[in-house]
Amino acid sequence: MQAATADEKKTALHLHFDAVSRKLMATVVPDPAAAALDVATLRAMIEAEGWGQLHYLEEMSIGLIASHNAGTACSLPIAEAIDASLHLEISPDAMEAWLTLTPAAGGKVVSVQNVLDLLAENNVAEGIDLPAIESALLAGQVERAVVARGRPPVHGEDGRLESLIPEVRDRRPRINFDGSTDYRDLGDIFVVHAGDWLMLRHPPGEGTPGRDLLGTVIAAEPGKAVMFASKLAGTQFDTDNPDLLVAAMTGQPVVVSGGMIVEPVYKVAQVSMASGNIDFDGSVVVAGDVCTGMKVRATGDIEVGGVVDMGTLDAGGNIVVKGGVLGALGRKTGEDCEVRCGGNFHAVYAQQAKVAAGDTIFIDDTAIQCELSAVNHVKVGGKKRGNIVGGSVQATYSIAAKVIGSPNRALTRCTIGVNPKLLQEAQELAKARDALETQLLEISKLLDFASKNAGRVQPNMVEKARVTAAQLSQQIAEKRAQQGALQQQLELAQGARVVAEQILYEGVEIHFGATRYKVSGEHAACAVANGVDGPELQALK
Repeated sequence: MQAATADEKKTALHLHFDAVSRKLMATVVPDPAAAALDVATLRAMIEAEGWGQLHYLEEMSIGLIASHNAGTACSLPIAEAIDASLHLEISPDAMEAWLTLTPAAGGKVVSVQNVLDLLAENNVAEGIDLPAIESALLAGQVERAVVARGRPPVHGEDGRLESLIPEVRDRRPRINFDGSTDYRDLGDIFVVHAGDWLMLRHPPGEGTPGRDLLGTVIAAEPGKAVMFASKLAGTQFDTDNPDLLVAAMTGQPVVVSGGMIVEPVYKVAQVSMASGNIDFDGSVVVAGDVCTGMKVRATGDIEVGGVVDMGTLDAGGNIVVKGGVLGALGRKTGEDCEVRCGGNFHAVYAQQAKVAAGDTIFIDDTAIQCELSAVNHVKVGGKKRGNIVGGSVQATYSIAAKVIGSPNRALTRCTIGVNPKLLQEAQELAKARDALETQLLEISKLLDFASKNAGRVQPNMVEKARVTAAQLSQQIAEKRAQQGALQQQLELAQGARVVAEQILYEGVEIHFGATRYKVSGEHAACAVANGVDGPELQALK
């Protein structure tokens, strides 16, 4: 025992460490002259004699203090040495090992070798993370820190189709996740000739196998082969390379689902009584105007170099009018005319026109007393004025113009909101993911039972379960990514706005589903969005 301190002499207490029980014993020898003992004094004595690192036994110490102050002899343990402890868990799929470390209290500490030995005892031979182990020991205390990771398989890349024509048009459905829209001028129709290279098919990758912590090889899934669609009009395969798609005729190349087609292009100077109506399987280029009462239908794109004056355009692809569109809305005429397209609509101006687009409507100058309807966006205003005056405008994500409404308070109705197809997709994805997670849970229970009951489950069944668990985890990750992408679209729809970059006039009504917002007064550079408490006006930054 160490020499007693000055403070200890004032007490009737003596301390000594019992190496057998690994406890610090305190013995009270009654002394009428001894000063009263309290917790602070007792803790100070323990620290002063070099036993401060021991685990303090609070309840025993309370009894000791009571006996000391009552002048009753006793001998009690008041602290003990505790060794550091390690606990290892292995995930059900054997891809992660988690270490829990309880620090020592005056007892033996653990070393890196102790952790390595524990991993070896649990048959962990792969993916040991030495820096993570050292970091855990440096911290002194950790709970379920990852100290070993299996190497997941790298699945092969899917085969892909590569377009070999940079100017090709793409008619596959698309959504801009950031809310922006590419309002580029589609320009003239690009033409290829027989024999021109169109698209190259790349084979899928084989992937790289993985390995779990126990050394079991996890097979990689080869990528999915991509196939050209069975019927790609206007094309053929190269005689020397079955993966190379080439043009079989002169026409417009268009990317479609499963490859590329070449559409014939019909060119006409003007659509009038002299040319008659046009109904063409392919794309149509009109150099001049589409005259009153005339109709143009095309399965591909329609381009008009002049003006559409109370004519009808119906395109499966995009429509570009390099002049303007004059419709019959509000006019005393028997003409029934409208413009419809499956892709984007682009014109310089529109007046009293009815326009419906499967993607985006872009009008460079003005839209006056029109009915505009687009699945995604409506944008009025490029390098020119950008006014929406009167009529109605409908879109899912955004309606934007430089000026909306007019000083004379012309009624201008804007309707914006969610595309119901997105909600249905989200529900179907959630249901599919739930089913996969239920399967993974059941397999995880089997693997957990097998790890706790060695020999009760056949090894081949355990191996099959691990492979299946890895596959399900991958599928769940894919579904999660799809849900994330879809959620972005839904959030964009929830954050849909009507934007007036310069002026928003009184007389404008904005509808968010069943909710209506009537603009009162004149507002500079603002947007109307659906807030927590309903539609609200926001200043543009």
